[in-house]
Amino acid sequence: MPNLDPQEITRLSKDRSNIKAFEDPEFLNSDHCRSLRLQAEYLKPEVSMEEFGVKSTIVVFGSARTKAPKTAQKEFDEAEKLLAQKPEDEELRRRLRLAKTNLEESRYYELAKEFAGIVTTYDQDVSDGFQFVVITGGGGGIMEAGNRGAKEIGGISVGLNITLPFEQHSNPYISEGLNFKFHYFSLRKMHFMKRAKALGCFPGGFGTMDELFEALTLVQTGIIKPIPILLFGKEYWQKVINWDLFVEKGYICEKDLKLFSYCETAWEGWNKIKQFYEL
Repeated sequence: MPNLDPQEITRLSKDRSNIKAFEDPEFLNSDHCRSLRLQAEYLKPEVSMEEFGVKSTIVVFGSARTKAPKTAQKEFDEAEKLLAQKPEDEELRRRLRLAKTNLEESRYYELAKEFAGIVTTYDQDVSDGFQFVVITGGGGGIMEAGNRGAKEIGGISVGLNITLPFEQHSNPYISEGLNFKFHYFSLRKMHFMKRAKALGCFPGGFGTMDELFEALTLVQTGIIKPIPILLFGKEYWQKVINWDLFVEKGYICEKDLKLFSYCETAWEGWNKIKQFYEL
């Protein structure tokens, strides 16, 4: 075998084609490997939850912008103080109005936290796996409240975070080993529903509506078995969504209105879950 020029050996070893496929980040992140990334993003949380013993989940979702009551009160007090110093400032008036709304809406943070705590007490017996584990989008607001409610009573909970240019970051209450980060919304939503035994849906924006209507569609079309879909805050949901108009125009059937129910308290939500599963 002829002796090779050392420079030629170096050149060949640095050639990207010489890197093992599974060790080549540029290749793995290319369009050609999207199917592999989708599979990996499904498998990692799936394997982890199986190893952890998560058998079933209760989904808690709502706005990432909902404030904890103490935070909302502090921001309201600060806005009120600033406006008192400059009563003619329109921007400060707008800020105070928003702070007042956030303070009023902070009750949903407490409600989500209480609901998560109640469902977490149902079955956290590690000997045969965990049932009714709270699972959230892993971020702030209502998601944080859900994970926090589970942690404060000594239970585990799951966070399904996602990479976004704003708002989304992991809250500190997710259980170690169950804090997942996603790139694809589709895989994230799949894991929301895969083990779900109920959905606790709190007021929110586009993301909340997306997740709610995804769940309603899956149940309506028979893709998944019926589960309790609980809408906390009847007044909000009836103002935001004209359900009766859907029926009036023939876009859904009247029986589809029974796919969800309203709740005003955490215990009301839990009792509906208990009744549904005859616990």
